[in-house]
Amino acid sequence: MKYISHPRIRSGSLEERSYQLAIAVHALDGNTMVVLPTGLGKTAVAAITAASRLHTTGGKVLMLAPTKPLVEQHYRFLSRTLLVPGEESAEGAGCVMFTGETPVKERTAAWNTARVITATPQVIKNDVLAGRYSLGDVSLLIVDECHRAVGNYAYVFIAREYRERAAHPLILAMTASPGSNTDRVQEVCEHLGISIIESRIEEDPDVRPYIHEREVQYIQVDLPAPLSGVVTTLHELIGSRLDWLSGLGFTVPRKNRISMKALNALNASIQRRISQRDPTAFQASSVYAECMKLRHAIALAETQGSVAIRQYLEKLTREGRDPTGSKASRRLISDPVFIGLHHTTESWDTELHPKPDIVANLVSIQLSEFPESRVIVFASYRDTVSLLVDHLNERGLPSRRFVGQAAKDSEKGLSQKKQLQTLSDFRQGEFPVLVATSVGEEGLDVPSTDLVIFYEAVPSEIRSIQRKGRTGRHGSGRIIVLITRGTSDEVFRYVSQTREREMHSGILTMSRQHEPDRTPLQTSIESFVPAAGPRIIADDRETASRVVERLHSLGADLDIRRMESGDYAIGERILIERKTTRDFVDTLVERDLLGQIRAMANTVSRPVLIVEGDDVYSERNILPNAIRGALAAIAVDMGVSIFITRSPEETAEMIYVLARREGSEPGERQAHPHKAYRSYAGQMEYILTAFTGIGPKQARRLLAHFGTLRNVLNADERDLAAVEGVGAKTALAIADLAGRQYTEKKD
Repeated sequence: MKYISHPRIRSGSLEERSYQLAIAVHALDGNTMVVLPTGLGKTAVAAITAASRLHTTGGKVLMLAPTKPLVEQHYRFLSRTLLVPGEESAEGAGCVMFTGETPVKERTAAWNTARVITATPQVIKNDVLAGRYSLGDVSLLIVDECHRAVGNYAYVFIAREYRERAAHPLILAMTASPGSNTDRVQEVCEHLGISIIESRIEEDPDVRPYIHEREVQYIQVDLPAPLSGVVTTLHELIGSRLDWLSGLGFTVPRKNRISMKALNALNASIQRRISQRDPTAFQASSVYAECMKLRHAIALAETQGSVAIRQYLEKLTREGRDPTGSKASRRLISDPVFIGLHHTTESWDTELHPKPDIVANLVSIQLSEFPESRVIVFASYRDTVSLLVDHLNERGLPSRRFVGQAAKDSEKGLSQKKQLQTLSDFRQGEFPVLVATSVGEEGLDVPSTDLVIFYEAVPSEIRSIQRKGRTGRHGSGRIIVLITRGTSDEVFRYVSQTREREMHSGILTMSRQHEPDRTPLQTSIESFVPAAGPRIIADDRETASRVVERLHSLGADLDIRRMESGDYAIGERILIERKTTRDFVDTLVERDLLGQIRAMANTVSRPVLIVEGDDVYSERNILPNAIRGALAAIAVDMGVSIFITRSPEETAEMIYVLARREGSEPGERQAHPHKAYRSYAGQMEYILTAFTGIGPKQARRLLAHFGTLRNVLNADERDLAAVEGVGAKTALAIADLAGRQYTEKKD
């Protein structure tokens, strides 16, 4: 085997492949998207390109990947492959890995010294927004799984920021499956500034010698009669609701042609009538939600099994009985047909679908013939993953689940640490079977995986390609897809196959026709040294919105942190709560909107509410006067300033204007700019309301209880807490502040 010889690549660490070298050389000419089938070494292309940039241009290399397991995998590969200039030859010298679990101070310090950084994009986005470091000295940005660079995903912001700030920018974007939608691929190219597309398919002569055979087998199973009966009943429930919608004048799909495309068209017509203030359209929207729940139930019964449909119907029943549950759920569980269906599924105490037994048999045969094998089973739903893990372990086939971090319902997710440990144990052979949701589809490299089982077909060509790519990476492999006859499994099989063909054709066409991006990457020195803007504190949960991105582009000095109240803070006086129109109405109906706003208003002298969206009155079927009443209470009773904006960008511009105005006031601001005449009692109440958590009502109760302002301030926290409406926390705050030594604030 011949290895690459390069000053920045460790001797004997990287096999020389002509197509990888050709792609890497071309990638040095401009921003490049590399489309390579899985197992052909996209990361090797990245390493060769990174070595060249470190050797000729210097600076840093930043490699982004969407999940921590992928980041860790790339970190290990680059650490053992690259020789970083100015560092010791020890493996990993000059390389660091950032994830959300890496402390801020540690990230900031490591950024200043490291030359090769692998990271999740959200971490880099948050740090850049907070001004902890700049991308100015990054000479190569590598974007793995670049098909994600659409919409508001963090890749989009980072690429734009990098192209504007870097002294010598170059982007290398990589994916095995950019998608069959040409417009979507074009959007990715625009967001990343791509001017070159390098693609290979398995039939290309320069990659064919490195392709390992992958056998794809489809196993068809019949839907058991009890599940088939449930599906028939669910179709009847949908049909009755479509009949009702048809009676209101909506064009509905035929009952035997209920596709997502048809349902989306129905929803669009409902939303149009809502925008026209048609009162029946609001109820139609709720009935449409019932149809979607029932359609999901059909998919579970057909493709997942009896346990999945039973658990889902139980979940709908719980939602319907909950006072805060949706109208759709409440109405659904009152339907006698649904009630009978629920009773039927409750009587099932074992799995009726044949798929779990088929999976167990396939795994058992594989491990008996090849004891050192690794098997990955993919399922779309966590409940199915848990069921399969239990079923396989009961059959004496050691298995573990691999799911995302977020908790869903009563089931906990896997922390990043546990994800990495699970993968490490799988690679080391601690257990032979990994059962995974979509979190395991992207990029994970387990050398001995020679069997991949799809529990169901998936319609997405991206996900299908990613799943198949988990085998055949270092040797021949098998892929088995389980298909339930006459169900969405069959439809999804053909959809994904068609889209895969369209994707390859589209990429070849784009690689021939793609025009270089002529947008200038830098226009002036201001790109490197932005003007100092006003300081704005933003809650870290807001970084997923376009508001923070726009504030950054406007030049605001952002401080990203977790805030107890509000979403943005300006100085000591202004606290801003941002609500989309939908969130405003949902919080009003389902949660305590007024209490939330009141808590914010009690903490600062200038509380602000921004309602963002087109029309708050059309979001839900709520009387307009109810919304007007809430707005009046917030503005008049609580003294909160209300601003209406149409978009996240307009919200950002409003916040920026508020910050500039707050920071530009001449001289010292008055603590009480509007000292209107007040009675003695009014003045005493006014003084007490300056304490956090004390409103006019609590102030009157405190004064009535203690008699004088002096007595209130001299009282201990136990006596204060005894007053109605004054809790222990507020009492402690009053006692603490009243006895605290004053230290003058230095200007």
